[in-house]
Amino acid sequence: MSADQFVQYLVSGLTMGSIYALIGLGFTIIYAVTRIINFAQGEFVMLGGMLSFYLISAAGIPLAPALILSVLIAAAIGAIMYIFAIRTARRASVVSLIIITIGAAIFIRGIAGVGWGVEHVRPPYFTGSESISLLGAYIHPQALWIIGTTLVVVVLLHLFLSYTMVGKALKACAISPVAAGMVGINPRAMALIAFALAAAIGGIGGVVMAPSISMDFNDGFKLGLMGFVAASIGGFKSPIATVIGGLTLGIVVSLAVGVDWGPFTSAYKDAIAMMVLLLILIIRSGRLSAEERES
Repeated sequence: MSADQFVQYLVSGLTMGSIYALIGLGFTIIYAVTRIINFAQGEFVMLGGMLSFYLISAAGIPLAPALILSVLIAAAIGAIMYIFAIRTARRASVVSLIIITIGAAIFIRGIAGVGWGVEHVRPPYFTGSESISLLGAYIHPQALWIIGTTLVVVVLLHLFLSYTMVGKALKACAISPVAAGMVGINPRAMALIAFALAAAIGGIGGVVMAPSISMDFNDGFKLGLMGFVAASIGGFKSPIATVIGGLTLGIVVSLAVGVDWGPFTSAYKDAIAMMVLLLILIIRSGRLSAEERES
């Protein structure tokens, strides 16, 4: 692999890693507040991308309002999913709630498939299609939008969690829902906000990602798995750790594909991500058992 190729694969890894980081943030936010792993998170990414395309092409809404509306609709669907699927089963075990999220993912995917069909769609680029040359690599402007959007989301999320009353209440519920309830914080309201916020972040990932790749109703499953791996690398504990995990996953997969040797080819890039997940689980198995005993 030449130096130019290395830079090219590195940029590609950072781009995809940014998407994985955004998806992983949704997993982390919901898990921190509710201890539920939301396997429908990838579907909100799909919804963001698909909605942006149809709002622009079918409804004729301008680009910026269509993107904002797509994210708001995704957030609303996330809130509805919590109210009708999770909160109504509040007495169920955590495992049952996780299974419910899987069912919700299948339901959302099915509705999207029936409503939009199986065709791949691609919304217009935000700003042009002429690639930019940098250190021997060519960077598409949409890749800069993806990386920049991830950076902005991470900064805004940090400010929200650290300097707003709602953000601090979310962090309090993440530490101890019982103690948070004793000081007047409603854990159910915080769980609702967590689901809506995670869905909105997923929708943001979808709207910035969709112009770079064609997207269909079935892409949420694969993207959700990648976000789950990113969150697993970060331990589902810290948004910053999840972002680092997502970027690491994107770079590792991209460079492994760039090697193009044996199993390291583009055809097996998803398998490489699963190998990373398996390795993480093996390394952390002892710690996970200790945490389970403590809980």
